[in-house]
Amino acid sequence: MLRPYLSMFENEVAAVDPAPDLKFGIGSLLRANPRQAYLFPDLGGNPAVGNLWGTRERIATALGTDREGLGARLSEAIASPLDVELAPNNPFRPLRSGLTTLPVPTYYRGDSGPYLTPCIVIAEYDGIRNLSFHRMRILDDTHVVARIVPRHLFALHRRAQKRGEQVKVAVVMTFSPDVLFGGALSVGLGEDELRVASRLRQRSVGEPVRTVTLDNGIAVPDCAEFVWTGTLTDQTHEEGPFVDITGTYDLVRTEPVIHLPKAYARPSPTWYTMLSGGYEHYYLMGLPREPVIAAAVGRSVPEVHGVRLTEGGCCWLHGIVSITKQSEGDAKNAIMAAFGAHTSMKHVVIVDSDVDIYDDRAVEWAIATRVQADRDLLVITGARGSSLDPSSHGTTSKLGIDATMPLKGREPYLRGQ
Repeated sequence: MLRPYLSMFENEVAAVDPAPDLKFGIGSLLRANPRQAYLFPDLGGNPAVGNLWGTRERIATALGTDREGLGARLSEAIASPLDVELAPNNPFRPLRSGLTTLPVPTYYRGDSGPYLTPCIVIAEYDGIRNLSFHRMRILDDTHVVARIVPRHLFALHRRAQKRGEQVKVAVVMTFSPDVLFGGALSVGLGEDELRVASRLRQRSVGEPVRTVTLDNGIAVPDCAEFVWTGTLTDQTHEEGPFVDITGTYDLVRTEPVIHLPKAYARPSPTWYTMLSGGYEHYYLMGLPREPVIAAAVGRSVPEVHGVRLTEGGCCWLHGIVSITKQSEGDAKNAIMAAFGAHTSMKHVVIVDSDVDIYDDRAVEWAIATRVQADRDLLVITGARGSSLDPSSHGTTSKLGIDATMPLKGREPYLRGQ
C-alpha cells in the first residue's frame, strides 16, 4: 500500500542505493535531512522508506487537506468515527523470517539495540480495541520489550494481569497516514481508534479502513506491510537506553515483554524506517495533540484560529496558539487552557490572528514587539510535565507568553503595509 504515496510524492523522494548501514548509518542519514523522504531499494533484503511523513504538507496532502486544515481533519475524525469493513481478500502470507533477520536499524550509537519504531500495537481485551504506538527493542526472533506508558494499553494489561490472563495483540507496520494518525490520536478508553482511522481514510480516499482477522483473532488493516501476532506477557525485561522525541536518551526501565510467534507480510513488502527524534516522530506524536489543545482553548476563548506544536520544541514541549481576543485576559486564560490540555507542554505563546503560527520569525517578531516581561509572562511552578524533558526533575516550571496586542490602541503594534 506504499505505491500510491510514492506516486503522490514522486518528485520529493530520493533513492539511495546502496543503503547506509543498518547500525547507525540509516539514523545518521535520516537525522541529517529530516524533511527529505528516502527510498532504499535494498535495505537488508527489502525495499525501505524513511522520512516519508517528514513534512506537514505531505501529511496534509495524503489526508486530503492542507496544512492549515490538518487540525480540523483530525478533530472531525475523532468526533465522527466510521465503522471499518471486512476486506474482500486477505493480502497477508506467513513470513518465516524471525525478527532478528529483518532490516531493523539501530539509529543511535547509545541505543541499547535495534528498535521497531513505526509500529502500531493493536490490542483487544474485555470488549475493547485499542491502537497505540510503543517503541519495541528486539530481544530475539519472537520477543520484544516495549515501553508502555501508563495509558490505555497499560490499563488493559493490568486488568488482564489481575485476572490471570494475557492481552492478545497484533503489531502492525503500515505507511497509511489514516491508520498511523488514527493510532496516534488520544481518545477515551473504549473508543476505537481504528474507527477514527476509518473516517480519516474515507475523507481522504473515499473508502473506509478494511480489516483482516488473523490467527489470534485480532483484526488488522489490510493496508499493512508487515504484521506480527501474539500476546502481551507477564514477563519483563530491561528497556533502554533509547533516544526519544527530544533527541536525548530516555531512562532505562523494566518493561513488559511481547511474544510474537507468528509473522505475516503482503507480497513484496516495503520496510518502514522511522527515526526516533526525527520529524516523522515529531508529527505522529505531536500533531494529534493540536486539536485537543484547540478544543480546550476554544472553551475559554471563543475564536481559536490555529495551534502548532513547534519543531524546535520537538512538537511536544513548545506550542503556539492563535486567537482573537474579546476581553483583556483572554490570552492568559488561553495559556492555562493549553497547559491543561497538553500536560507535557512547558512553553506556549499566544498570538493574534495576524501572526503566522507556522513562521517562527513571525512568532518571534510578535514576542519582540508585543511583549513586556513584567506584564505578559505567566510562570507556573511545580507542575506536571514530560518525563522526556531531561531538565524536568519530578515536576516542571511552565512559561506562557501573551504576545497579543491590547484591544485598545493597536495602531503602534501593526506592521506597515
